[in-house]
Amino acid sequence: MRSHLLNHTTAEQYRRTVTAGVERVAAKLAATERPFSGVGVDELSPVVDAIDLDRPLGDATAALDELGEVYLRDAVYFHHPRYLGHLNCPVVIPAVLGEAVLSAINSSLDTWDQSAGGTLIERRLIDWTTERIGLGPAADGIFTSGGTQSNLQALLLAREEAKIRPEHYTRLRIFTSECSHFSVQKSAKLLGLGPDAVVSVPVDSNKRMQTVALARALESCVAEGAVPMAVVATSGTTDFGSIDPLPEIAALCEQFATWMHVDAAYGCGLLASRERRGLLEGIEHADSVTVDYHKSFFQPVSSSAVLVRDRATLRHATYHAEYLNPRRMAEERIPNQVDKSLQTTRRFDALKLWMTLRVMGADGIGELFDEVCDLAAEGWKLLAADPRFDVVVQPQLSTLVFRHIPSGVTSPEEIDRANLHARKALFASGEAIVAGTKVGDRQYLKFTLLNPETTVDDIAAVLDLISGHAEQYLGDSLVRAS
Repeated sequence: MRSHLLNHTTAEQYRRTVTAGVERVAAKLAATERPFSGVGVDELSPVVDAIDLDRPLGDATAALDELGEVYLRDAVYFHHPRYLGHLNCPVVIPAVLGEAVLSAINSSLDTWDQSAGGTLIERRLIDWTTERIGLGPAADGIFTSGGTQSNLQALLLAREEAKIRPEHYTRLRIFTSECSHFSVQKSAKLLGLGPDAVVSVPVDSNKRMQTVALARALESCVAEGAVPMAVVATSGTTDFGSIDPLPEIAALCEQFATWMHVDAAYGCGLLASRERRGLLEGIEHADSVTVDYHKSFFQPVSSSAVLVRDRATLRHATYHAEYLNPRRMAEERIPNQVDKSLQTTRRFDALKLWMTLRVMGADGIGELFDEVCDLAAEGWKLLAADPRFDVVVQPQLSTLVFRHIPSGVTSPEEIDRANLHARKALFASGEAIVAGTKVGDRQYLKFTLLNPETTVDDIAAVLDLISGHAEQYLGDSLVRAS
């Protein structure tokens, strides 16, 4: 089986095999007419389950043929302009090139003696990002698997900086808006905090944290003898793309000596925007920041980072193992990235962003993100003028939350069911993919616009499809009830 190992003797086989795979994918991308095939789990599961993994095909061409049946044919294609679902972006070609390189070389970014130049490239990109944020000369950070891990690490640092003994963790409080990411609550649980640790702060009509309410909550926390461990501000909420008022939150964090974390997993694309960078005003005051390059920087999953104002705080994630990164290496100033990370073995995901910047530049990324934000603004105008729909807020980024309001239907529950059906039917058709969420207790639909190839005509067409499915559901319901 040595013939399958990638080395100097199989370099030509590697080139032919990978080229064949790339050609299959390129052909599929070129021919894809819908974002999804519409296959159901009950239809696809038996096909996958029937494959005997203990009987290898022995041939890459045969494996690619099979892959076409179990994956490529039915994959969800984010590059399609009518994929309007979750925070998934189409990816840029320089990043895919970087992915191919890093997979083949297979560097592990935990220690210098496993990565060398990879270590320096990642550290340079961290510096570049912290400079864009404005965190100052003592800033640092590390690449992570995604926003959830970044938020977890940031809150770990905040917990340790609060200098509270473990038996008193139940006194710690994290303040975040009611529209923030669920990973804040998840992190609190993983960090051993109490069930009341996360304090949900109300939002205004634009789904931004109310700083007056935050101030009251912080005051109550101190009065009750609890400890305000951290405030998590969001720059680009998952559901609405809303950006919390960062300068006012920063002032309150300073007043109450509280760690300020900014979850900019979605909104980090503004760091490259020449038109909208001002929307992140105040982020420079953060103690830590989450960025997901695999959202608004158009990078393949995974490509994310957590950044900190003071590199010394990263010591809370440091553990020295004699076989890997003994303490003497730190004394010798050998740059082992594992000293800053929750992970040990870690992919060289930074290379994708490096290749993107070296080919396209930051302005190129920013222009793409500005395009989808402009598209969202046009989509909001379309929804606001359409009596068939109720749209929630005017977007700051590229998300639109709305729901179909069928004519002649007044029951909120029936409207909920019609919207749920429309989303499900649209997905099953494969014609387009949209997301869903709740606003209050009501069911809404969501367009997450991250594809510059999507047009206003695409949005209008998908709205017509949604309306058609909803009205058909209501018509069928009347027939069944009669």
